[in-house]
Amino acid sequence: MPSLYCNVADENYPYFYCPSLPAAQAFTILFTITTFAHLVQAIVYRKGFCWVIIMAALWEAMSFAFRWLSIYDISPEGFGTPSQLLVMLAPLWINAFCYMVLGRVVHYFTPDHKVWGFLSARRLSLMFVLLDILAFLVQGAGAIIANGARDNPKLMKLGLHLYQGGIGMQEFFILIFVAITIRANIEITRFHNDYREQNWRRVIWPMYAVLILITIRVIYRLTEYSGGFDSGLVREEKWFYILEAGPMLFCLFLFNLLHPGAVLVGPESEFPKKEKKSKKEKKSKKGAEVSLTTMDTNLSDLESQPLTPHHTEQPSAGTSTSTVYAKDWN
Repeated sequence: MPSLYCNVADENYPYFYCPSLPAAQAFTILFTITTFAHLVQAIVYRKGFCWVIIMAALWEAMSFAFRWLSIYDISPEGFGTPSQLLVMLAPLWINAFCYMVLGRVVHYFTPDHKVWGFLSARRLSLMFVLLDILAFLVQGAGAIIANGARDNPKLMKLGLHLYQGGIGMQEFFILIFVAITIRANIEITRFHNDYREQNWRRVIWPMYAVLILITIRVIYRLTEYSGGFDSGLVREEKWFYILEAGPMLFCLFLFNLLHPGAVLVGPESEFPKKEKKSKKEKKSKKGAEVSLTTMDTNLSDLESQPLTPHHTEQPSAGTSTSTVYAKDWN
């Protein structure tokens, strides 16, 4: 078995402290358990959108597995950097899952499938998922720069500031989302007794708890490097587990315990699929459109032609009136 190595003075060492091997092993196992649990629940409840929460749990499990391995391998090409990147970005998947769940809750529990009368459930989910992707890209860029520039303090600081900017962006979107969730909560309460029998609170309240835990984690990440690289938050591993790993593990297990799929049941719990037309229907429709266009063009041409007056001959003796009229129209 390879020996453990810890040298925080080494510029290639991926941590500012000596990480705990038992802690890394325990969290690897726990995150793996919740990953498989979410996979099974997604299949049992037949919820395709749950691939998002599966990705969150998988990234966390991989992060701590790499952390476990990085304790033995401290080379720059080793496991420390991917471990840090995965644990920094995995919570965004949990965020996205909350956004997708609320959209389906609004669609399922309100008659008009809207919040505030104008924000549709589908648009609500799509809007916040896109904002989450934006925060993901900003945080990802900052995390990559920070983790790849340990030998360049100036560039590393720039990466950390960029990452913290993405974190702040994420929390700003969360606050807007919470306001919309509260409004949806009020509207669902109004319609609940007459519209659905399922307990919608079993979905909404866990989501509030998860958003609070994510906010705790965001505050930790925002303040982590505010005191420089020598602060207690940076140099002591316990804060990482208390304010980062622990809250995210609790979020995942909470969704295992109170899974949205247990409440969102039936075909109406999903957004209606847009009908896809067959090639034959598309071809016939295109042909009909071409025919209508041709007819419109021909009618326009006829309307644009001026009527040319004809000289009317006076009927001579022996010529019938009907013959003269025939000449005029020819």
